[in-house]
Amino acid sequence: MIEAALYNQCVRCGLCLPTCPTYIETLTETSGPRGRISLIKDVAEGRLDVLSPGFVHQMSECLDCRACAAVCPSGVQYGTLVESARERIERAKAPHRGFFSRFARWFALKALFGNLELMRTGATFLRFYQRSGLQSLVRATGLLQLFRLTETEAFAPPISKKYFVPNDQVFEATGARLKVMLHAGCVMQVAFAQVHEATVRVLTLNRCTVVVPADQGCCGAIAVHAGEPEFSETLAKRNIEAFEASKADFYIVNAAGCGSALKEYRELLSGDPRWSERAEAFSARVRDVLEFLDQLELDPRIGRLDETVTYQEPCHLVHAQRISEAPRRLLAQIPGLQLREMNESSVCCGSAGIYNLTEPAMSKRLRDRKVANITETGAHIVATANPGCDMQVTAGLRNAGYSARIQHVVEILDEAYRNYSDGTSRSRSSSAASVEG
Repeated sequence: MIEAALYNQCVRCGLCLPTCPTYIETLTETSGPRGRISLIKDVAEGRLDVLSPGFVHQMSECLDCRACAAVCPSGVQYGTLVESARERIERAKAPHRGFFSRFARWFALKALFGNLELMRTGATFLRFYQRSGLQSLVRATGLLQLFRLTETEAFAPPISKKYFVPNDQVFEATGARLKVMLHAGCVMQVAFAQVHEATVRVLTLNRCTVVVPADQGCCGAIAVHAGEPEFSETLAKRNIEAFEASKADFYIVNAAGCGSALKEYRELLSGDPRWSERAEAFSARVRDVLEFLDQLELDPRIGRLDETVTYQEPCHLVHAQRISEAPRRLLAQIPGLQLREMNESSVCCGSAGIYNLTEPAMSKRLRDRKVANITETGAHIVATANPGCDMQVTAGLRNAGYSARIQHVVEILDEAYRNYSDGTSRSRSSSAASVEG
């Protein structure tokens, strides 16, 4: 049930409209937050059917990027509204789904994200497809075009050679000042293992012992966005228990979408008397890795990195978590690095979880808009902090023929630290050679 108090908070001022990616693209009232809230109100008050095509379309077309919530003077909880609406749509649709449709949804949402061993198995098959030459063969045959899978296949990230599997690892830091738990996530551990490895190196160098409990799992963001809050609650309880057992000081996340979901466990479980206090305590300890590092006094042994970088702001970092300056401050500490700001850095790139699969047309429009802004900077590196942004922007730059590499901010920082170590080693070698000479 969508509470009237939530949608009646909207005073229809329209300050949200210039921030909404879909409104910017369409200039259509119903494609903006104000229009969508009116539709939600009409459904809640019985003037519009929950399965009305227009309503279903608008709830699907919304990216849930939270840009509107970040600027709303009335404090409208737009994310809660649209996620509640999606849950209501799903409940209405569920009885009418056929067996195969129900199975596909169960497998995609609950089997894969609920059992990460199964996800890793699937990733292994995908890695074989990508690395064996089969991918090139399939693309050459035209089968992807025939089955309209060209865009979907192109979004699949290169699977890591070695996965970062949570297995109760402990990475000790010399002179540790804090103990932190690393969220391994789902897609991150199979497709972005290098980001986890860089995160561990940077944290331990900055005197933080890192633990990676085996009992953790998916954050549940995909389930919430798909209108399955009960499944998300199950995943949330698992992660809370893993953190409590770890005895860590902070729960560190390097994927913006996951971090936003984890910080919102307090709202997700607020109605459960057995879990509300535990969820509140947990969410208070969640930190995005960039937010966390920015709050530390960083180890000053940062090497030079002569690169031009532009920063793509993940929606769930800048809007949902309100973290914008921390990544920039961290990049500014790297000698030689030149940060070139892009236009509309905080406008969604069109990834938004699985949005590029469910709303491909709008996703492409937003992706092309983002790529145009990136290419104008002439940067050689696009820094970001979320796997979805990485995959979306990578696909866009490839289609545009623009050569730039996409890196997580923590990877760039890790490279700078390694440059210092390499430079010090070379200096010592040269000094030793001079002495011997």
